[in-house]
Amino acid sequence: MKKLVTLMLAFALTLSLVACTGTTTTTDTKKDTTAAEATTGDDSASTTAAMDPDPLIGLSMPTHSDESWIRHSKYTMQYLQEMGYTKFDEQWAEDVIESQVSQIENMITKGVKILIVAAVNGEALGEVLQKAEDAGIIVIAYDRMLMKTENVDYYVTFDNYKVGVAEADYIVEKLGLKDGKGPFNIELFGGSLDDSNSKYFYQGAFDVLKPYIDGKQLVVKSNQVDLETVATPGWDAAKAQSRMDNILTANYSDGSRVDAVLVPYDGLSIGVIASLKNTGYGTAELPLPIVTGQDAEVASIISIINGEQTQTVWKDFRVQAKACAEVVDAIIKGTEVPVNDTTTYDNGVKIIPTFSNPVTSIDINNYMTLFDAGFYNKEDDVWKGLVK
Repeated sequence: MKKLVTLMLAFALTLSLVACTGTTTTTDTKKDTTAAEATTGDDSASTTAAMDPDPLIGLSMPTHSDESWIRHSKYTMQYLQEMGYTKFDEQWAEDVIESQVSQIENMITKGVKILIVAAVNGEALGEVLQKAEDAGIIVIAYDRMLMKTENVDYYVTFDNYKVGVAEADYIVEKLGLKDGKGPFNIELFGGSLDDSNSKYFYQGAFDVLKPYIDGKQLVVKSNQVDLETVATPGWDAAKAQSRMDNILTANYSDGSRVDAVLVPYDGLSIGVIASLKNTGYGTAELPLPIVTGQDAEVASIISIINGEQTQTVWKDFRVQAKACAEVVDAIIKGTEVPVNDTTTYDNGVKIIPTFSNPVTSIDINNYMTLFDAGFYNKEDDVWKGLVK
């Protein structure tokens, strides 16, 4: 009997030890990411548990039809490859929301561990991002904020408020508003309302221009000043051109002229300029007004060289792509994630830790900066005869 009792006690002790040591705890690195944020001064950094050293990285991009997106994706993968990463799933939605949703679902099925998303519509991905959350995928919003969802971990962007400030400051300087000159006629354009960047851009620009509008140095003859009215759905150049046509017909048929047009993006600037030229602008008698833009696209730099578009804001894609690669690298290695803004970017549900990059104003006086920095190559056929 004593032996039997001893054996039973030993067996019970063995079961107890198995119960204590046999349970595996799976760490959800996504939840660690958002829970481990630490802020020091203006900068903040998050840490994650290290993952597979070469995981599958998904890039969900909006469209091939915009040269800037092609370069964003190209440089992001290039920098990640230089860091030693080899597995990518790059998908292009061609500005179709349903396609982007389907492509992200496929990436989740394929087992991506990090998902970089430049949204077609930042408010339309809530359900599929929940699926990414459920799969433990870390989501990085790229250039465009992912709105009204908890399931976004980081945001990599340019400082879009400062883009608006840069364009508006340019108008103020060129019109001599600080010297008291005026009044001048100005018309205002905004971006697409489904892109959160539009809000930041327009707020930055309007904060600069509003005192001059209130003081009557700037006159908006169309009276169209709120973002909902001046917005351009889908960033569509044809819609910008059509709206400019209507503004000119309704407000400038009396012989008055437009002195400046605030335009948030180069693709729209080209449409606005086409409208102006169709109504007689661009001659010695009726010069084109100041027309701003953003992205330093090839067509707009050519337009600036040819004396049509006046200014653009350069956002060096390489800088943003490298920042995104560094965020991804830190996540994978489980080290501090480099973010520099934890107060500004609210997606309607929470503040998203953000890496925000600087911007540069470009006009006829400094456009060679783009070539000196290697952003463009003056030996390419497109620049021959224009750039020496």
